[in-house]
Amino acid sequence: MIKKRIIPCLDVKEGRVVKGVNFVGLRDVGDPVELAKRYNAEGADELVFLDISKTQNGHDLMIDVIRATAKTLFIPLTIGGGISTVDDIRQLLNAGADKVSINSAAIRNSQLIREASEVFGSQCICVAIDVKYDPEEKDYFVHTHGGSKKTDIRAFEWIAQCASLGAGEFLITSMDHDGVKQGFDIEFLERANRMVDIPIIASGGAGEADHFTELFQKTGVSAGLAASIFHNKEVEIKDLKTDLHQSGIEVRFI
Repeated sequence: MIKKRIIPCLDVKEGRVVKGVNFVGLRDVGDPVELAKRYNAEGADELVFLDISKTQNGHDLMIDVIRATAKTLFIPLTIGGGISTVDDIRQLLNAGADKVSINSAAIRNSQLIREASEVFGSQCICVAIDVKYDPEEKDYFVHTHGGSKKTDIRAFEWIAQCASLGAGEFLITSMDHDGVKQGFDIEFLERANRMVDIPIIASGGAGEADHFTELFQKTGVSAGLAASIFHNKEVEIKDLKTDLHQSGIEVRFI
């Protein structure tokens, strides 16, 4: 049985890790390199860096931070935020990233998914999708630019298209659940997981250990991602994995 993954997410803005609710109200929570070291020691399965300052304002890829972080890690590192070209991806992988997460650029040019997967291998290419439910349309829609801009793309259609283009993984964030700590969007995630045969990382809504148990018991997603509950030590990764193991869910222990 494939072991489920627990992944802390570091939203990085101007070189510092920040966290907010529903993508707004950001506050400083620490240095990215130091937090990465901590999570590596605590037994995280992977780390995700999302450079939100680039997605909102535009700036150079944070190569120096990535190099410094990669030197301290023995677990996979995924980098996202403002990646728009194959050359961007090459720079990040050369700096020590194991995978890249692309979002808005894939929407502007969906062929970037195919091209990047062919050049670097699909295992390196994670497509991040920020979704929000529209009660008037009674459907989920994709948002871009750190969740600040709604598109007319229906989320499930986009998931199917990205899979057909060669995406190796999805990072799906429910904007309605993000930072609220009331649990993952189980209904959306299970439907998405049934559609595709590639791994899905679930993001948005984790507030306690039981939310991860529910996620893995009720959906077939591969991983659960969270930020503030790990940053603030509301949930310790080792304790979370012990709880999951006791519930019959296979996880990796260091």
